[in-house]
Amino acid sequence: MTVSISMVTSKVATILEMIKFEHTIFALPFALTSALIAAHGIPRLPILFWILVAMAGARSSAMAFNRIVDLEFDMLNPRTADRALPAGVLKAGEVWVFTIVSAGVFMFAAWILNPLAFALSPVTLIVLLGYSYTKRFMSLSHLVLGLALGIAPVGAWIAVTGRLQFPPMILSAAVILWTAGFDIIYALQDIEFDAKLGLFSIPRMLGVRRALMVSRAFHIVTVLLLLWFGLNLGLGIAYYIGIFVVACLLAYEQSVVKPNDLSRVNVAFFTTNGFVSIGFLVFAVIDLLIRRVLF
Repeated sequence: MTVSISMVTSKVATILEMIKFEHTIFALPFALTSALIAAHGIPRLPILFWILVAMAGARSSAMAFNRIVDLEFDMLNPRTADRALPAGVLKAGEVWVFTIVSAGVFMFAAWILNPLAFALSPVTLIVLLGYSYTKRFMSLSHLVLGLALGIAPVGAWIAVTGRLQFPPMILSAAVILWTAGFDIIYALQDIEFDAKLGLFSIPRMLGVRRALMVSRAFHIVTVLLLLWFGLNLGLGIAYYIGIFVVACLLAYEQSVVKPNDLSRVNVAFFTTNGFVSIGFLVFAVIDLLIRRVLF
C-alpha cells in the first residue's frame, strides 16, 4: 500500500490535536525563563532551538503514550470517548510510532545539547511515561504529573549551563505544585467515573470540597516558591509584579470552581493556566531587560 505525504500529514495533525499539542505552553514558559536566567540573557540560538525541540518531543511522547495506556478507560468515559483513538480515527500502531519517534527526537535533542542533558534523558522519559500508570494505584498522581512538567525548568538550566544547580529546583517545585493544583481541579469532572473503575485521585479520595482546599493550598505554596526563586537569584521589581499577577490569576482560577458548581472547570484549567505561564515569562523577561539596561 502506498502511503502518501498528505495521508501522513493528516495522521500527524490528528495526533497533535488528540494530545493537545498547544498545551505545551503550560511548561514551556517556565523552561524558557529558566534558560534566560541561566544564560543571563538570551541563550545562543542553537541551544534555544534544541531546548524547544526537546520540550516538544518530550511532551508529545508522554501525551501520546498516555492516550495509548488510557485507551480502555477513554472508551468508557463519555468525556473522552470521542478522542481520535477510542473513536477509531487513529490506530494504536500509528500512535505508537508517533510516541517512539517523539521520544527519539527528545533524546537526540538532549544529546546535541550536552552530556548531562543526554545522560538524564532516560530518567526524564521514565517519569514522563510512568505518570500514565500512577492513577491506577495512587491518589497523588497529580504530583507525579506535576513532576513531569516540573522537570522542564531544571532541564532547560542544564541545557544552558551543563550543570545541575539549586535555583531551578525551586522553580521546578513551584511548577510541580501549580500543575498538581490545576490537575486536581480538572479531575473533579471524573470523580464518579474514577470510583466506578477503581481509579485514584485526590477528588475521589477527599471529595470535591476538600480536594479544592488541597488545590488552593498547592497554589498558595506555588506563589511562595516563586517568591523564593526571585529572592534566591536577586531578581528585580518587575519579576515580583509578575508574581503578583500570577497570584491574582491563580486566585481567579480557584474562585470560578466551587464545590456546587463545576461548570467552569475548563475555563480554570485551560485558559487561566495559559495566562499564568505566559504572564510569568513576560514579566521575567521584562525584569531581565531592565536589569541589563540598569546594570
